[in-house]
Amino acid sequence: MLMVLLNVWLMAAVVMTLAWYFSMRVKNVGYVDVVWAGLMAAAAILVSYQGSGSDIPRVLVALFGGIWGARLCIHLLKRVLHEAEDGRYQALRATWNGSPAKFFIFFQMQALIVVLFSIPFYAAASRHSSEINLWTIAAIATWLISVFGEYLADEQLAKFRADPGNKGKTCRSGLWAYSRHPNYFFEWLHWFAYVFLAVNSPYFWYSLLGPIVMLAFLYRVSGIPWTEAQALRSRGENYKNYQDEVSPFIPWPPKNIKR
Repeated sequence: MLMVLLNVWLMAAVVMTLAWYFSMRVKNVGYVDVVWAGLMAAAAILVSYQGSGSDIPRVLVALFGGIWGARLCIHLLKRVLHEAEDGRYQALRATWNGSPAKFFIFFQMQALIVVLFSIPFYAAASRHSSEINLWTIAAIATWLISVFGEYLADEQLAKFRADPGNKGKTCRSGLWAYSRHPNYFFEWLHWFAYVFLAVNSPYFWYSLLGPIVMLAFLYRVSGIPWTEAQALRSRGENYKNYQDEVSPFIPWPPKNIKR
């Protein structure tokens, strides 16, 4: 496993170095998210190719991670190409006084995160059985629901943001009426596909890193805290009302608060 993860790290470190250089030139750190998603797709394929399991789990890992990462990469690229630098990164740039060295470390940390999230890929791709059992079906169903849910949430938000009349407002359309971060929820749900696929793998317990670490990142590190801090800076009371009424993560009927 260590050799496979080392190969993933080498790939991610080189690509993130190039992404850092490009981002500094164009003054848009948002490309780090685009590259991270693309690297996750590439890592799924690389791990599947070098994995030691049977054909079906390896192929499914390549398809699951490859399609999920590629879709997210393309979606984020469209946004970065047509919008100004994300407010989260503008705030970080101000905090760091635009330091290229600090951003280089930041980009390389993203490379390490690619390696971390490649571990569940490896656990699933190491299953020594090509039997399509109930766990395999659960993995496929979970992946389909999560990727479609994330796609739907992204599309609903993109449609809302494309309307100039919604500037300064908060999206409450579709899934966004039930969760403040439905895209994050379905991204987290996606990692359970590898847990189900890894059942009976000698590295099964490593597959749990996916949903556990992703939940920690989303709740405590770079997901919800960053996004909501920026939303409060840009939308103020409008977003504060949204926080009071709508579930932060798991889709749930909103509270009916009279104002």
